[in-house]
Amino acid sequence: MARKTTNISPPNNRDSGEQDQFLTILSREEALQRFEAALFPRAITREQRGLADALGSALADDVVAPLDVPPFDRSNVDGFAVRSVDLSSATEGTPVRLALNDEAIACGTAPTKPVLSGTATTIATGGPLPRGADAIVMVEHTQPADGFAIDVRRTVSPGQFVSYAGSDIARGETLLRAGTVIGSREVGMLAACGIAEVSVAGRPRVAVISTGDELVQPGSPLRPAAIYDTNGAIVAAAIDENGGDAVFLGAVPDDDAQLEAAMRRALLESDMLVLSGGTSKGAGDLSHRIIGRLGSPGITAHGVALKPGKPLCLAVCDGKPVVILPGFPTSAMFTFHDMIVPVLRRMAGMPPRTDAKVSAKVPIRIASELGRTEFVMVSLVEGRDGLIAYPTGKGSGAITSFAQADGFLRIETLADHMPADTEAEVTLFTRHVRAPDLVIIGSHCTGLDLVTTPLARAGLIVRSIAVGSLGGLAAARRGECDLAPIHLFDDRTETYNTPFLVEGLELLPGWRRMQGIVFCRGDRRFEGVSAQEAVRAALADPSCIMVNRNQGAGTRILIDRLLGGARPEGYWNQPRSHNAVAAAVAQRRADWGMTIAPVARASDLGFIPLAEEYYDFALVTARKQRPAVQAFLDALVSDEIRTALDHAGFRRA
Repeated sequence: MARKTTNISPPNNRDSGEQDQFLTILSREEALQRFEAALFPRAITREQRGLADALGSALADDVVAPLDVPPFDRSNVDGFAVRSVDLSSATEGTPVRLALNDEAIACGTAPTKPVLSGTATTIATGGPLPRGADAIVMVEHTQPADGFAIDVRRTVSPGQFVSYAGSDIARGETLLRAGTVIGSREVGMLAACGIAEVSVAGRPRVAVISTGDELVQPGSPLRPAAIYDTNGAIVAAAIDENGGDAVFLGAVPDDDAQLEAAMRRALLESDMLVLSGGTSKGAGDLSHRIIGRLGSPGITAHGVALKPGKPLCLAVCDGKPVVILPGFPTSAMFTFHDMIVPVLRRMAGMPPRTDAKVSAKVPIRIASELGRTEFVMVSLVEGRDGLIAYPTGKGSGAITSFAQADGFLRIETLADHMPADTEAEVTLFTRHVRAPDLVIIGSHCTGLDLVTTPLARAGLIVRSIAVGSLGGLAAARRGECDLAPIHLFDDRTETYNTPFLVEGLELLPGWRRMQGIVFCRGDRRFEGVSAQEAVRAALADPSCIMVNRNQGAGTRILIDRLLGGARPEGYWNQPRSHNAVAAAVAQRRADWGMTIAPVARASDLGFIPLAEEYYDFALVTARKQRPAVQAFLDALVSDEIRTALDHAGFRRA
């Protein structure tokens, strides 16, 4: 959900003079400081909840243990309660005989008879220690004797196999601190002390509004030029994960009156308001203008020196925080987790989030924008000498960037890039990251998903990073992956892939993908002709628009050969994927392009075959015997995968 974020001064109203000073780019630290200064200190609401209902909430007060746990001295084993002094001379050769008292102590049974000198009482695990006893001898260390007695052949120490009253939890001890988030372990501790209810911090009610005429809610048909509302669902989920109760109020059109009414209603009924998105009428700054009319102090920061996240707007209206997130999903989620989660958790009485960090090498140069702190999301893989961090960015509009990354690294404000081979600190999105079992770096293909699906079902973690054929070969040479998918054509030998292998890499045949011309069915310029004839017809018609591929792609080589130096309309439109080419033709933004047969079929486009492309794998020989690599090799030749590839329109090598 893209959002235009021009810093336009608000219209003339009573707050405009106050707001102008904030419409400047602030550092992350200053923006957060201003926001928190306008919000805190503030009282935390309290409510009493039963243990089951308190899960996930934070304690509002310290909890002090009202009794000892265990509440009495008890046995840790099945055996006999004894006086340790009676067994001071016991050995294997000279056992000590003890008379058994005529009671047996079980859990929940209060002892009635003392253990006198020369006697013992049968006791079960958890049973209360009887008067006079100071130790337990395990049943395995005794033998029945004549009469109602036992022989003990080893000494015992005072307190042996005894848990004393209060040894787990002592009466008056601070059991749990305020701010502790209640999970199953905390519930167990509270239950052990007989506590049925606790005072917890109330979860802030957070209203979520998406804005934009172009938004359609998931589950409804997608009309032309519209997009599904991603931010509404993902922001609401993130709020629930961090101590709030999200209330999604739907999408509001880019209309001043409707949006102001929705914002006022949300602030009346909720403790916090989060908005995002909407520029279909060029009214992307409506939200921040309306804020000036909703309460003081109003906007505290509008524009933060972050990438992603520059358009972020933070405000407080009569004590209630109002946040306008950037419209693109990656920017929205990153800024929410980085800037808003600390405030939300504080409002919910929860402790600050603690981030786990690891050190990893960045294998490629990462360009950055001077003057903005940039956060780059990365995927982690195991290299020869430690972790490798690969940037996963597909742009701030890509929801998968945030979902598929393991964490992020930081490029400082005064740097215009991060050099290749930099050892960087990576902040993890979760406390623990399991290194993938199989790492595939190179060119992506939908057929690759078919091969790796059974591996994932078997519990293997497969990490596939699309960096192109040449990037994959470089990663394979550095030992950063197991396999590099490639489809490189060598003009000199007129063969695919093999000429590009170096020592330490071997070719693993994959499958064949038919390349060809795509067009909308019914277009007479392309129906029933060869690829060469189709291109001649396109070049003869000045109104015929093509869609190209990016420089360096194998498809681009085929296109340039067909064009023979011609540069028709649309030549410089150069998307980086087969799917983008098909979408341009299917949506009639272009009349023809070149893609692979499975993609053309999925888009229901006409297709003129031209040449088969070899999609193979550069296998790192040194990693060939790894179990996950062997699993991939087995899957590749299995009947199941052969059938799946054939069905999808690929031809096995």
